[in-house]
Amino acid sequence: MERTERVVIVGAGLGGLYAALSLAPRPVLVISPETLGEGASSAWAQGGIAAAMALGDSPEAHARDTLSAGAGTVDAAIAALVTGAAPGHILDLTAKGTPFDRDAEGGYILNNEAAHSMPRVVRVKGDQAGRMIMETLIAAVRATPSVQVMERVVAQGLVVEQGRVVGVELAGLTDGRVSRKRALRAPAVVLAGGGSGGLYAMTTNPPRIRGQVMGMAARAGAEMADMEFVQFHPTAMDVGLDPAPLATEALRGEGARLVNERDEFFMQDEHPQADLAPRDIVARAVFAQSQAGLRPMLDTREAIGPEITTRFPAVSEACARAGIDPVRTPIPVAAAAHYHMGGVATDVHGRASLPGLWVCGEAASTGLHGANRLASNGVLEALVFARLVAADILSSGRAGDSTAPPVTLDFAPGGASCDPQAVAELRRIMTTHVGVRRTGDGLRKALLRVAELTRAHADCPDFANMAATATLIAASAFSRRESRGAHWRDDFPTSDPAQAQRSTIMLAGAERIAETCQEMQ
Repeated sequence: MERTERVVIVGAGLGGLYAALSLAPRPVLVISPETLGEGASSAWAQGGIAAAMALGDSPEAHARDTLSAGAGTVDAAIAALVTGAAPGHILDLTAKGTPFDRDAEGGYILNNEAAHSMPRVVRVKGDQAGRMIMETLIAAVRATPSVQVMERVVAQGLVVEQGRVVGVELAGLTDGRVSRKRALRAPAVVLAGGGSGGLYAMTTNPPRIRGQVMGMAARAGAEMADMEFVQFHPTAMDVGLDPAPLATEALRGEGARLVNERDEFFMQDEHPQADLAPRDIVARAVFAQSQAGLRPMLDTREAIGPEITTRFPAVSEACARAGIDPVRTPIPVAAAAHYHMGGVATDVHGRASLPGLWVCGEAASTGLHGANRLASNGVLEALVFARLVAADILSSGRAGDSTAPPVTLDFAPGGASCDPQAVAELRRIMTTHVGVRRTGDGLRKALLRVAELTRAHADCPDFANMAATATLIAASAFSRRESRGAHWRDDFPTSDPAQAQRSTIMLAGAERIAETCQEMQ
C-alpha cells in the first residue's frame, strides 16, 4: 500500500476545493474523476447561495425559513450555525474574486426563490453562480502550492483498519476504461464527491454522479442518515437530454409561471405560494400534470420576455440546444432528481461515524435540510462544512506538514467497468419505484431487483457503490410509512407527528429490509 502524509479529498466540486483551500498551507491531495472543473454538480448550480445580506433580513429569519421548508426534521442548531455563517462566506468568496451581481451602490443583488420569505439568494450573472464560483476556486487552487490535484482518478473504496478509515482505494480512468485499484494510506480522508441524482433516469446532475461516494462510505460501515429524502427539481427541461438542463428556480422568482398545454396556471390551486411553493409540492404538481398527459411548461414570456437571453444565459443556451425559443414559447419541464438531503451522517464538525473520515457537501447529511432542502442552501452548506471539516482536521493534528511530497501512482490496466445496461436498469428501477411518488409495493420491487443486480455485478466496485446507495434510499423510504417533505407515499399520504425526526440506517440494516421483502413474496 502506498502512503502519503497529505489529507486526501475525494471530489473536486465546491466543497472539496473549498476544504483544500481552507487546509492550506497543509498538504492536500484532491481526487477528481475528470479534468478539474468538469463533471461537478457545483458548476451546474444556477440559483446561487442563500445568505442574509439584505437590510431587514437576518440569519434568524433564514434559519426559520430553513426549518419551515424542512418539514419538521431539520436540526435547529445546525440551521442556526449555517445561516449565521452564511454572510461571512459570501464576503470570503467576494474577496477571492467571485463576481457576484452588485447594484450601483455596491450592494448584492438578491434573487427570490421558493419558500424564502424574502429575496436572499446571492447570484452571478443571473444564473451563472455555480460556474463562476467554481472558476474562482479553481484559480485559487491552481495558485496554491500545497494542493495537488490528481485528475481522471476515481475513488472506489475506503481502507478501514480496526474501525478507523486509514486510506482510500483509487483507480485510474483512461479513455473510459478503469484500471486496477490501488490503495493509498493517508492521515485523513474527506469525502466531497456529490450526491445521487444520476441514480435516476431523469436528473439534473452531471452523468457520473450516481451515489458512489455515499455507497463507498456505507460499504465501509459508516452510518447514513435521511436517505429517503431525495429532492426532485420541478423545472428540469423535458427536451430529451440526459442529464436534463435546469430551468432555474430564479425564473419563477422573477415571475415566470407554470402552465400546462391547456394554458392553465395549475399551481394556484396547489399552495398559497403558488409557483414559489416548496419544491416537493411543486415537483408533485408537475409530476401529476405529466402523468395526466397535460405537458407541464414554464412560461417566461410575460414576466421576463426577451431579457431571458441576457439575464439567464444558461437557460437560454439550453433552450437553443433543444430548438426552443423561450421568448415565443413556454419551456417543457418535468420533475427530475436534483439533490439528496440524505447521505453520510456527520456531526457539527463534519465527522462521520467512522474515525478518520470527514464528509462535506451533498454526500453528507448534516441535519440542515431535513425532509426538503430550502432553495440555494446546498451550496451554502458545502461552504460552511468544508471549512468546519478543515478546521477539525487541523485541530486534530492529522494534517501533515508542508514538506509532504506529491503523490505518484501508477495504475495497471484490468479493472472492472460497469455494465451500461445494468446502470440503465438501476436508473429505471429508481425512477419507476423510488421516485417522486412511492408505494410500499413499488419499494419492495425496487429492493428485490437492486439486490439481484448487486449480486450479478459484484465484480464492479463502482456498481456496488451505486447499488448500495440505491438500496439505502429504497429501504429508508420503505421504513418511513408516512409522507413528509420530498418523501411521498401514496399508501401513507399524510404526515405522522410521531415520525417527525431524522432517520438513520446502516447498509447491513438496509440489506436486512431487502431480505424481509424477499420473504414477503
